Amino acid sequence: MAAITAAMVGELRAKTDAPMMECKRALTEAEGDMERAEEILRVKLGSKASKASSRVTAEGVVSSYIVGGVASLVEVNCETDFVTKNDDFIAFANTLAKLVAEHNPADVAALAALPLDGGTVESVRAALIGKIGENMSIRRFTRFETAAKVASYLHGTRIGVVVEFDAADEQIGKDVAMHIAAMKPVSLSIDQVPADLIAKERSVATLKAEESGKAPEFATKMIEGAVQKFLKEVSLLNQSFVKNDKQTVEQMLLASGASVKAFTMYVVGEGIEKKQDDFAAEVAAQVAAAKQA
Repeated sequence: MAAITAAMVGELRAKTDAPMMECKRALTEAEGDMERAEEILRVKLGSKASKASSRVTAEGVVSSYIVGGVASLVEVNCETDFVTKNDDFIAFANTLAKLVAEHNPADVAALAALPLDGGTVESVRAALIGKIGENMSIRRFTRFETAAKVASYLHGTRIGVVVEFDAADEQIGKDVAMHIAAMKPVSLSIDQVPADLIAKERSVATLKAEESGKAPEFATKMIEGAVQKFLKEVSLLNQSFVKNDKQTVEQMLLASGASVKAFTMYVVGEGIEKKQDDFAAEVAAQVAAAKQA
């Protein structure tokens, strides 16, 4: 049997970017045959990706890319906050944002099928799962292509915004994107607020009015007042501008001869039910497994 040297392990790692011990095991199994070891790693890394696929990915990063009048925003998820600091994971998300802007895929499946690094986006994702040891998923993306202007803002890696706007001053688009990240509007204007959110707010206001014991005519005014207040708070144009709360975003735009056409905001993990782990039990289980091994 061929001796497995550190140089061979290093060479295989450079080719596959797999963990060092995985490379050594693959070379041992392949009896030193480099090509066969590569094949073994592909199978093993793919197997790891398959085993990880059922695990919840509620952490992650948002990445954006802008070139000319094209902008993209992508959310890529993982299992733990620790992986969001991993350079390879961040680079993967940044690459996806660029691919979305350049290729305009129809959906996540089409994005996953795009060519990347001699394979596909999906094969790179699977290899990254094998290397890092956590499940990862491409959750969603959006793409703007416009004759107007686009701006983006990333608050760290957890909140991302893209804004389509018209203005002589580029800074206005950046300011609005930052405002959106801070104030989290759900729509551009009042008439675009989703009906289910309005119904939910009206239901809450109705319960509060009933508990107040006010006469029906006053209760009705109380309910409508609460709903109107809610609509102003969640629609971008009606919110107080973060850089000058004496005017609304709409007033700021009008004063600058500017307008906002659309926006998208992603907050990492928004709407995903996170798994609640018992850390003490997990540590105990790992210690028990180590003793058994």
